[in-house]
Amino acid sequence: MTAETQHDRTTTDNHFRLGLLFAISSALAFGSSGPFAKALMESGWSPTAAVTARLAGGALIMAAFATVVRPGWIREVLDHAKTVVGYGLIPIAGAQLCYYNAVAHLSVGVALLLEYTAPILVVGWVWATTRHRPSAMTFGGVAVAIAGIVLVLDVFSGAQINLIGVSWGLAAAICAACYFMMSGKASTDGDGLSPVSLAAGGLVVGTAAVTLLGVAGVMPLTFTTNAVTLAGHATTWLVPVIALGLIPTALAYTLGIVGIARLKPRFASLVGLSEVLFAVLIAWIMLGEAMSMSQAVGGLVVLVGLALARQGDRGEQSDPETATQIERATWPDLPLREAAETAND
Repeated sequence: MTAETQHDRTTTDNHFRLGLLFAISSALAFGSSGPFAKALMESGWSPTAAVTARLAGGALIMAAFATVVRPGWIREVLDHAKTVVGYGLIPIAGAQLCYYNAVAHLSVGVALLLEYTAPILVVGWVWATTRHRPSAMTFGGVAVAIAGIVLVLDVFSGAQINLIGVSWGLAAAICAACYFMMSGKASTDGDGLSPVSLAAGGLVVGTAAVTLLGVAGVMPLTFTTNAVTLAGHATTWLVPVIALGLIPTALAYTLGIVGIARLKPRFASLVGLSEVLFAVLIAWIMLGEAMSMSQAVGGLVVLVGLALARQGDRGEQSDPETATQIERATWPDLPLREAAETAND
């Protein structure tokens, strides 16, 4: 192995480690949304109202943050309006609304399981667009990770099946898959559409879409100022609302976009499964919802699945032709990026 090859390999590994850190941090932040939202709904808020408050708070925080660190973010969003509007409508507003509609007809466990089939859709999309079959180890990692999620969610305990709910759950999975694919369009090198701009613009669009649905009466929109109980203590409704906007929304989406841009959507979608583990853990800490032994085992199984998928992904990336095919499926504008890099050289 030449010194140049060794340097490239080290750079790639460092790029992966940083992306993995961002992706896991995003999953941890996303996992906190359940306890905060549940506290609001138990005090009288409707699910749509909780989603609206979450997205509106996140949009305000991200807009202020983007104005400071990315002064030209509004122009950037307007220049990439099609991508930002699609991101706000599908991965942000669509995923939230579809998931809550699924919960209205299914048990929470089954609804979550359906949404977390998103990695299968991502792997299938890359396979269909590149005509390159993923390795057996990648397939195995996906299967093992999904099996672990089944254990974590304990979906076979009192599960309720309803075809309407299943349809909403699968729609949520499609929206989640779009989140991983569309987040890959963000640029981490300072050119093009930055993660901060994409997150800020997408949250503004998502907030507007969900609010319009609530105001139009398509979905119930009920707010209250009742005190909420969080971690065993009564507090004002502002605490979970601010927390929802900051942690599982503004912070989570920004970290997720940055992580996906470095990991590639297919593997990042599998890392995203760790959100369920964090959600169960946080619910245990904040709401006293105990974890069963099967859930703990399921968490370990998910980690094993992620490790297998990563090994399969590394094997495919070692083939330059296959790696290029996958990148082109992930980012349709790759030829433009390659041309820009060549010009810079």
